Amino acid sequence: MKVGDYVQRTAGLGDRLGKPLEASTKAGQITALRTFFRDCQEWEWLPRSFDPLRTLAIPRSITALLGPDPQVIADEVWAKLLWAGLNLEAADLPQSQAGQFYPLELVRAVTLTWLFSGQRSNEIARLRVGCIRWQHDGAPITGDSQQVLARDTVCLLDVPPHKTGTAFSKPVDPILGQAVDAWQAVRPDQPTFTDRRTGERVDLLFAIRARRVSTHYINNTIIPMLCRKAGVPAADVRGNITSHRARSTIASQLYNAKEPMTLFELQAWLGHRSPQSTQYYAKLTPNTLSKAYSEAGYFERNVRTIEVLIDRDAVASGAAANGEPWQYFDLGHGWCTYTFFEQCQHRMACARCDFYTPKASSKGQLLEAKENLQKMLANIPLTDDERIAVDDGQAALDQLLERLTDVPTPAGPTPRQLGIPATATLLPLVELRNITKPTGSHKEPFTTGGTN
Repeated sequence: MKVGDYVQRTAGLGDRLGKPLEASTKAGQITALRTFFRDCQEWEWLPRSFDPLRTLAIPRSITALLGPDPQVIADEVWAKLLWAGLNLEAADLPQSQAGQFYPLELVRAVTLTWLFSGQRSNEIARLRVGCIRWQHDGAPITGDSQQVLARDTVCLLDVPPHKTGTAFSKPVDPILGQAVDAWQAVRPDQPTFTDRRTGERVDLLFAIRARRVSTHYINNTIIPMLCRKAGVPAADVRGNITSHRARSTIASQLYNAKEPMTLFELQAWLGHRSPQSTQYYAKLTPNTLSKAYSEAGYFERNVRTIEVLIDRDAVASGAAANGEPWQYFDLGHGWCTYTFFEQCQHRMACARCDFYTPKASSKGQLLEAKENLQKMLANIPLTDDERIAVDDGQAALDQLLERLTDVPTPAGPTPRQLGIPATATLLPLVELRNITKPTGSHKEPFTTGGTN
């Protein structure tokens, strides 16, 4: 199906007419069909010849495309809308032949409530008189109190029973509280209204001339007015800027802040019953994800560098091809000539096998005295046990030695057969930051596998 197929009214579809249905719409169509046949069977209009729940289940190809996709407004656009709302003037309000339909204080209070509260449009329309409370150190105070500074007060918004839960209170910016207090100061007395969700008779905050403000007022009037003042289009790549997209935008900004809210804190602030619902509003930005990945230090955690000497004479003469050692890995207390050193399980605690050459020996001293050597750095990936030994020190190293007692060395014998001491020296790992390739001297260190 495509948008507009099998429908009589296509007004309002705009440029979406004729485009393929989205996955969520396909799932909704199948769900409606499944519900129809289920009800027909329950009402005994049709015999139970098949199971709608199984036969009309949503295909996996569609469910794979369903998931959280918050319709976040771009930061630069949202910042301009905030500026427009904070600087709202009487000249910005829509004008009719009789003048302004709503007073500026009411329009400003509705606008800032939408920009700062993160509530649904119907919840904003159902706010009640006295929904703003001010507290200082847990004690209630009046909004116009001069006894404490504004930065020391907490502005609380009382949200009525809503779509997913009961009434609750949440902290909001004092700018919102000041705008609501300014409207309540000039709000004329209004009759009580029936709350459409609870059935109670309540004093609605946004009401005038014995009529409540429509739930569509934000989409039809407030948002177009702010877009005109801010000089931004009323739609972006994600679609039209609507009242509900502000909820996703505010939630995502709180989730990606310098001191971000946790998912459970954000769940309480939005009034959700389950954190799964919150995931449909909060979205990690690529910058936040990149910073978290960088700080996790994945590469540095799993790779360390060790110095290695390259005997260029052995390579040039062909002795290396005949099996003579040409690589000497620095173990701190000696040298290892095992070519596949990064695969050796004993590299963190050398078992002194046939590939080992002590630095104090004559062979080790002759090696260090040779002139045609090139000093390099090799990246060595670490196992979990070796990483613990590096981070935690000698105690973890002793445990590693104990586990490797009966593991064969590259030369064949196990450490138990070689009779090594119970302790060993930790492998000298090098922390690298800025490594340059050699220019003239062959002794300058460099790495070919990246630095850490």
